[in-house]
Amino acid sequence: MAKETVKMVLQSMIALASAALGLVAALAWNDAIKETIKQLMTDDDSLAAKYYYAILATAIAVIVVLVLSKIAAKVGGEAAIQREAEG
Repeated sequence: MAKETVKMVLQSMIALASAALGLVAALAWNDAIKETIKQLMTDDDSLAAKYYYAILATAIAVIVVLVLSKIAAKVGGEAAIQREAEG
């Protein structure tokens, strides 16, 4: 019973971390797009930084989700992202 509880906790943590990292990446892209619009209207030097941040946040999110998915597979669980993709 304890092993099943640990498995459920790990799956929940993976699902929450995946959702949180997805939100971070989405917010980064949101900032980059908003800054693009702002750049088109005024002269602003931080546009490139916003895009670099968005790309970096997305890359980190993907890497972390992949690592968490591998951990879930090792403990016999499924990553939340695989379940969503399958059906």
